[in-house]
Amino acid sequence: MTPIFEIDQLFVNYGHVEAVRGISISLMPGQIISVIGPNGAGKTTLLAAAMGLLPSQGTLRLDGELLNSISVEERVERGLCLVPEKRELFGDMSVYDNLVLGAYSKRYSTAQFQNKLDSVYHRFPRLAERRVQRANTLSGGERQMLALGRALMAEPRVLLLDEPSLGLAPLIVAEILAIVRSLRDDGVSIVLVEQNALAALQSSDYGYVLEIGEIALSGNSAELAKDPRVKATYLGGGVDDE
Repeated sequence: MTPIFEIDQLFVNYGHVEAVRGISISLMPGQIISVIGPNGAGKTTLLAAAMGLLPSQGTLRLDGELLNSISVEERVERGLCLVPEKRELFGDMSVYDNLVLGAYSKRYSTAQFQNKLDSVYHRFPRLAERRVQRANTLSGGERQMLALGRALMAEPRVLLLDEPSLGLAPLIVAEILAIVRSLRDDGVSIVLVEQNALAALQSSDYGYVLEIGEIALSGNSAELAKDPRVKATYLGGGVDDE
């Protein structure tokens, strides 16, 4: 099977500081891969560069087609979408208007737009209930739902999720990650960046451990969760737990 999304030998610099060094990642169709690691490891930088928000060196491909020379807007049109760590909602605008903006790259007919909106409301009933409410009055979990819903309005084939659990209560985290897994079941392939290593590995098929801008470990998520180094460093367990 051919990867739907590939990052090959990616390098990103902040001035003279090399934030990401030679990272290579492959995402298969219908797969969730997780990228875990400590603060400052380069996880957010990796996603920003993949989306074209930061200059980088290396190769980026979507369905085998090079992305390096195209704009952020063109990447969205081709099916690559980012849900950023800070959600980046338009706080003074309604839930509905934020969702409308998510569809800006698509040339929907009125009927197509309504169908897409209905599908988002079906997935996130609370957004339907709060459609006229301003985004900055929503709870943290509802804001994350709106950020996801806005991305889904663009019909992504590959979704880049940056810390979707950030600042949320455990029950809401479980709800959000259940929604993420349901997106995979609906054919969306996902790169999940998370500091909550256990939740990320439990929600993904394959995982990468990022440390100081480089991939330190990678493998099947269930196997990574059993790795003594991962357990000791990221899962709160000792190396002699088993």
